[in-house]
Amino acid sequence: MYKLLIADDEYEIRNGLSNYFPWGDVGFTVVSQADNGTQVMAYTERHEVDVILCDIRMPNMTGIDVARELYLKKSPIKVIFLSGYKDFEFAQQALIYGVKNYIVKPTKYDELMNVFLSIKEELNQEKKTDAAQEGGVSDKVISVIKNYVKERYRDAALDGAADLVHMSPYYISKYFKQKTGENFSDYVISVKMEKAAQFLKEIDYKTYEISEMIGYSNPKNFTRTFKKYFGKSPREFRNAE
Repeated sequence: MYKLLIADDEYEIRNGLSNYFPWGDVGFTVVSQADNGTQVMAYTERHEVDVILCDIRMPNMTGIDVARELYLKKSPIKVIFLSGYKDFEFAQQALIYGVKNYIVKPTKYDELMNVFLSIKEELNQEKKTDAAQEGGVSDKVISVIKNYVKERYRDAALDGAADLVHMSPYYISKYFKQKTGENFSDYVISVKMEKAAQFLKEIDYKTYEISEMIGYSNPKNFTRTFKKYFGKSPREFRNAE
């Protein structure tokens, strides 16, 4: 459900719109009411709001003032004006500040329904776009980290990966696991072991040399990790090739 704030200085109109229109059927829930623009701005600073259905002529701050403030703050909140005045000047100002629609009182059921169905579709599309962009950023970060490990497998470490993508090691550890389903340390080991397997196929390299080449100072630790990963010791792996 998208979050809707209704603002009108006339209680009957505000209350009627809030309680007697089937917002849930359209995909919205009324999270708050306000009777002036100052209340609107105060609420949006503390709470999440997707759409404001806002009377133009209100005390303290008009609907135009609200739209201007949100526009200057580059707020993603959608504004729909509600007014008893067929005033083209107001309508033009509404366009300047990115107001999505202009509904003249008394409101008609079909008009409200059509306007909010359209707004819901726009919000749905934005959500899909944001998710795709976030996925793209996520893919790029993971790709950078994996390439770093493949290139620097000998000394690849969480701190180095974190520095590369400008995130904290703790966050990267959780992020990598969340996005790949694999611990960063396990991924490093897999890259090291696959590289060791390549080296073992070249008969000139001795096991202790390969151990050092992939970053293990103790050949016994390398042999133990290799056997756990492949189910064979380096010698058995080489002889099986």
